Amino acid sequence: MKKLWICLICMAGLLILGACGGGSTAESAQTEAVSSSSDTEDATTIQDASAGSEAAAVSEAEKAGASGEETGGASAQSEARVISEGTAIRVGSLKGPTSMGLVSLMDKNEKGESAQSYDFEMVTAADELVAAISSKSVDIALVPANVASVLYNKTGGGVTVLDINTLGVLYIVESGDHISSVADLKGKTLYLTGKGTTPDYALQYLLAQNGLTTDDVTLEYKSEAAEVAAILASDADAIGLLPQPFVTVACNQNDKLHIALDLTEEWDKVQGSGGSQLVTGVTIVRNEFLQDNRDRVQTFLEESKASVEFTNSQPDEAAVLIASLGIVEKSEIAKQAIPYCNITYIDGEEMKNALSGYLSVLFEQDPQSVGGALPGEDFYYAG
Repeated sequence: MKKLWICLICMAGLLILGACGGGSTAESAQTEAVSSSSDTEDATTIQDASAGSEAAAVSEAEKAGASGEETGGASAQSEARVISEGTAIRVGSLKGPTSMGLVSLMDKNEKGESAQSYDFEMVTAADELVAAISSKSVDIALVPANVASVLYNKTGGGVTVLDINTLGVLYIVESGDHISSVADLKGKTLYLTGKGTTPDYALQYLLAQNGLTTDDVTLEYKSEAAEVAAILASDADAIGLLPQPFVTVACNQNDKLHIALDLTEEWDKVQGSGGSQLVTGVTIVRNEFLQDNRDRVQTFLEESKASVEFTNSQPDEAAVLIASLGIVEKSEIAKQAIPYCNITYIDGEEMKNALSGYLSVLFEQDPQSVGGALPGEDFYYAG
C-alpha cells in the first residue's frame, strides 16, 4: 500500500509539472505574439484601435479559420482599404451639378466600397476652393472652368485640368412664348446673376454672335438666382437666365414657367461641328500631388467616370443620394434636373479642344476672366 501511495504522488507531481510547463509555453507564445505586434505597430497605426484588442484578434482568427481562402481575400481587401484611409485623397467640389456627378463615388467611399479612400468636402462658393487649392488643403477640386485657368496663372502653372465634368447648365426661361431664338431677345429685359462672371460672358458672346449688343438687350443683374426666380414668379412677362438646378426648382414653383432657350445648344450652333463647347465645370489636381500620386489620380478618374455614368443612367437612385447629401432639397427635383445639368466626363484631346476654345472666347472678352493669360499646354492632362 505504501508503494502504491508513492506511485500516485509521483504521478500527480508529473501531471502538475506538465500543466505548468504547458501554461508557460502558452504564455511564452502569447508574449511573442504581442512582441511581434509591437514590431509592426508603426506600419499599421492607421488601423482602427479596436483591432488591437485581444478579443478582436481572437475573433478575427476564428473567422479566418472558419472561412478559409474567401476570408483571406476579404482580409487583404480590407487591409488595402484601411491603408488607403490613412492617406485619403482630399476632394473639394461645389454644391451643385459638379457634385451631382460624384454622388455614387461619395456613397461608395462612405461605405468603404471605393477602390481607395477619399475625403470629400462640398462648399458653396468657388472662392473657397481657390483658397483650398492655394493652401494645399485639398488635392483635387471640381471648379468652374475659368477658375481653373485663374488658378493655373495664380500658382505659376501649379495645377492641371484632368477632365470636364459639367457642360452648360444655363437656360433662358419665361412664362410666355416670346423667345425662340437669341435674336428674339432684342428689345427685351433679361434678368440674371453674376455681372462679370462666366454666365455673363457666355451670354454676351452669344448675343454678339447673333448680331446683338447690350444696347439691344437690357441686362438686369441680381445678387442671387432666388431673386431672379422671384421676379419670374411675380411678372408674367419677365425673362430670366438661370442655371440648373434653379431652373427646375423655379419651374416646379411656377407651372407657367418653361425653358425657352438652352445656351449649350445655342453655343453649339455658333461654334459648329468640331468647335469649342460651353463648359461649366472641370476637375483639377495640384501638380505637386499629381507628381507623387499619378496612379491614385488615375484611379480617381476611373471611379469618377463610373460615378458620372451612374448619375446619368440611374437618375432615380442618384436623385436619392443627391437629396441625402443636401445638394438639392428634394429627390423629385433632383431627378427632374439631372437630364438638364449636362453632367459628363470628357478627358484627353476632346477635353483640351473643348476647354481651350471656351477659355479663348472668355479671354477675348476679358483677359482677367481667365487669370490674365491663356494656360499653356501643360495645363491639359494627357494621362
